[in-house]
Amino acid sequence: MPFLSDTLARVKPSPTIAVTTKAAQLKAEGKDVIGLGAGEPDFDTPQNIKDAAVRAIASGKTKYTAVDGIPELKAAICAKFLRENGLTYTPNQITVGTGGKQILYNALMATCNPGDEVIIPAPYWVSYPDMVELAGGTPVAVVAGLETNFKLTPEQLEAAITPKTKWFIFNSPSNPTGAGYTWDELRALCDVLLRHPQVWIMTDDMYEHLVFGDFKFSTPAQVEPALYDRTLTCNGVSKSYAMTGWRIGYAGGPVALIKAMGTIQSQSTSNPCSISQFAALEALTGPQGFLEENRKLFERRRDLVVSMLNAAEGLTCPNPEGAFYVYPDISGCIGKATKGGTIITNDEVFATALLEETGVAVVFGAAFGLSPNFRVSYATSDDLLKEACGRIQRFCASLT
Repeated sequence: MPFLSDTLARVKPSPTIAVTTKAAQLKAEGKDVIGLGAGEPDFDTPQNIKDAAVRAIASGKTKYTAVDGIPELKAAICAKFLRENGLTYTPNQITVGTGGKQILYNALMATCNPGDEVIIPAPYWVSYPDMVELAGGTPVAVVAGLETNFKLTPEQLEAAITPKTKWFIFNSPSNPTGAGYTWDELRALCDVLLRHPQVWIMTDDMYEHLVFGDFKFSTPAQVEPALYDRTLTCNGVSKSYAMTGWRIGYAGGPVALIKAMGTIQSQSTSNPCSISQFAALEALTGPQGFLEENRKLFERRRDLVVSMLNAAEGLTCPNPEGAFYVYPDISGCIGKATKGGTIITNDEVFATALLEETGVAVVFGAAFGLSPNFRVSYATSDDLLKEACGRIQRFCASLT
């Protein structure tokens, strides 16, 4: 339409939201659908956090707040960074936004000029490239495939950096693969970044508490303190605290950057929901024991899904270090035909046929920048996961 902005042509709707919406639509029509597309925990927000929100409402904490967060929440975030990550921030180095997505978007909008390049390891969260495009930058996807367990190597990072590189976006554990970088792997990437002082680092640590086995979470400014002054360490309460709908994300970084991000936010959304901020305050300062309980639950689900998908003909499913996703490779299915007569030419065709013929909704790999794969979110019940993986096994076995 002629009155729409040219900017709109540079972005596309979120494929993960599209899959979730399609699954919900089919369910509403009475179809037997199991949705494995949504990236959110299936359990409820802890009661103490909900109670804090109710108290906030009852006590009248329903007015505008400071644009980028109430002082109490900023203090709690500083304490969290010190306690869990060994990072020292002051409140004027903290920003709070309407979800982690707004934090990332504000940073890109505040810093990107036309021609600025942003390195994004692929597979990537679907929103990273589009946010860079909206901010006027140029996304530079660097593929880290199955051969490196979906992790970017130092050599790949070095080769991708140019004089135009403004940011390196880093996500561990990763959406969509669940791949987590060890301290040593992160140390090697930091050594590259030390050689390129023009490159800033944007970390997305949203899955920090969802790590499995002996894996230990770490973040770049923690591994290499010399990068502290050019790192924006981003996090939020959505995944670990089952608060996706509350929309609270936060970050710590250099004062000048945080102030610039606040300026962007002041002219877009202004403050995050006041009630959600007080709920997030309780999340960060209240009992933390459920984090370990939920971590164990997700680890059990991971083991179930990886085992069942690796038993499916034509699939290879790596064992991720964290988050609640797996990212199986479907190379063994390409070129085959479904019972309905569809030829599997790529992962989007695979995912569409899987939904239409079995009722299992997954997100195709091209949406995340690496094919032929698909993403499964195992943030649902064991019984549904068993049923869904069984359907996937039967679907793959039926291909000829």
